[in-house]
Amino acid sequence: MSIEYKSAPSQMAAEYIELRGQTRENSITVETLRSYGITAESWAKDIESGKIRGYIALSDVHMVGYCFGDLKTGEVLVLAVLPSHECQGIGQRLLALIAEVLKDCGHIRLFLGCSPDPKVRSYGFYRHLGWQSTGALDTHGDEILEFACR
Repeated sequence: MSIEYKSAPSQMAAEYIELRGQTRENSITVETLRSYGITAESWAKDIESGKIRGYIALSDVHMVGYCFGDLKTGEVLVLAVLPSHECQGIGQRLLALIAEVLKDCGHIRLFLGCSPDPKVRSYGFYRHLGWQSTGALDTHGDEILEFACR
């Protein structure tokens, strides 16, 4: 199976929200995202304004994952991969693409929120890739991890 990586277009914002609800361990419903102020309209607007940038992973013509980062702050906002495509290096590749974009924007330190529970896959995933805990939690109770760009 071949995976193609492309810049994430704003026209697919509703699909990003739908896919987020299909992930295995960090599934977030449309309603919950809306309560955070995240809708297809707001997501599309942020892409179009250049506030955020993302990459999508396509298998054939179907999106199987994506990753977005905030160009101003250096935050990796979201990394989502369908359960059927986990453990194939897709998340790692998407994260690397966004990290490169954020680094090119001048960020020397990237950060993200991740579950503080060692039983959750993302806990080990990010640490395996060199992300380190700051010891702080964000407003959603996620542990803030950081990555020093080289």
